Amino acid sequence: MSLSLTPAGRRAAATVLTAALLVPLAACSSDDTQKNTAGSTADGSAGAAPRADLTVLAAASLTDVFRTAGAAYEKSHPGTKITFSFAGSQELVAQVSQGSPADVLVTADTKSMGKVEADTSAPTVIAKNRLVIATGEGNPHKVAGLKDLADPKLKVVLAAPEVPVGKYSKQILDAQRITVKPVSQEPNVRAVLSKVELGEADAGLVYKTDAESAEDKVDAVEIPDAQNAVATYPAATLKGSKNAGAAAAFVAWLSSPEGQKILQDAGFQKP
Repeated sequence: MSLSLTPAGRRAAATVLTAALLVPLAACSSDDTQKNTAGSTADGSAGAAPRADLTVLAAASLTDVFRTAGAAYEKSHPGTKITFSFAGSQELVAQVSQGSPADVLVTADTKSMGKVEADTSAPTVIAKNRLVIATGEGNPHKVAGLKDLADPKLKVVLAAPEVPVGKYSKQILDAQRITVKPVSQEPNVRAVLSKVELGEADAGLVYKTDAESAEDKVDAVEIPDAQNAVATYPAATLKGSKNAGAAAAFVAWLSSPEGQKILQDAGFQKP
């Protein structure tokens, strides 16, 4: 038996059918919107950051820990790839000033970051560090403290004064009225450490974390807090970044519990 509908009945049936078809489409649209708008959470948690290829300019003293951090971040944020460029902070600042394409900048002092203030977002301090005296394995020259670095028979290497670790070194030596005549001045802290590792220098001032990264090749002589300097590491996104959301998520992640654990396990101090 066929059923005949009046015009009003046909319009009502069409309305019901259209509504039924739109319900699943609306649900799919909602799911897609949630996926596409993800990325704004403060901690850069898994699934929250938009996918992107990021370039991070980072101070040389962050070389080992950032490689570990980058691998951890990529694992928890599938689809994101991070490429690091490590150098002295003064070199990184020069790259930013010259318009080098990058997404994030992390320096070993606030002064360097301040030189490119117009090119970055407001920086966030992610870690701190202190200096130690690096010597050859076993400390063959029996270096006990800063005063020993003034011995003319000792081959001492320092970072150049325009490099953050060089500035910190000058600061603590000047405060103790110690005059050191280095055999060379290096462009970054890793170059200082390398000179000591290779036996080309008897001692050098480096960050504590750098000495710990080479603990099988060098010894570290602690410097008392009263004679030491605190190195501060600010991180900021670059305004010229084409991946602003992903860059901000990575900077936020560095301050998250996961990011901080990696930094502190490597010997860095809390911000």
